[in-house]
Amino acid sequence: LSDSSGFVHDADGIDAEKLAYIIDLKTVKRGRISAAADEFSSMEFHEGKRPWEASVDVALPCATQNEISADDAKKLISNGLVAISEGANMPTEIEGIHAFQGAGVMYAPSKAANAGGVAVSGLEMSQNSARISWSEDDLQKLLNDTMKGIHDKCVEYGTDADGKVDYMAGANVAGFAKVADAMMAYGVV
Repeated sequence: LSDSSGFVHDADGIDAEKLAYIIDLKTVKRGRISAAADEFSSMEFHEGKRPWEASVDVALPCATQNEISADDAKKLISNGLVAISEGANMPTEIEGIHAFQGAGVMYAPSKAANAGGVAVSGLEMSQNSARISWSEDDLQKLLNDTMKGIHDKCVEYGTDADGKVDYMAGANVAGFAKVADAMMAYGVV
């Protein structure tokens, strides 16, 4: 996990206790991520560094566009990256995406993996226009159903003959199919 001061890495992983501490640290106390390393002896703080040089199984870039370059991707790959799921809008440069795909890293593009925020905004607009209110549980179920549907479409359209899922291809084809179906339904083509 990182902020503008650097990143913390925990070789033992980040469990629920550590995550709860970090959430409180960042959202309530407005502290620096380095404080987490002071709290947990298994965490190491890397001042002024970016997290893309760490040895991790899963990377979740959730900050900004183009934050992972081809060089960053290659470092992550050489350090054993298994999967990357984009939580920001287009955080990986195209050369980085190609590096992930070429190395067989499971790559979940932002257009699919980060769709939850857009989905919830749409649900909020529906609530407002219909003047209704959903409970948090109902909203969570609608979001889960939406994200499961996106995943299912990526798998449907992105699975190759060997059973491997290319989430980028699946998301692209699913998006194209949705637009094409709408255009045909409205008689545009």
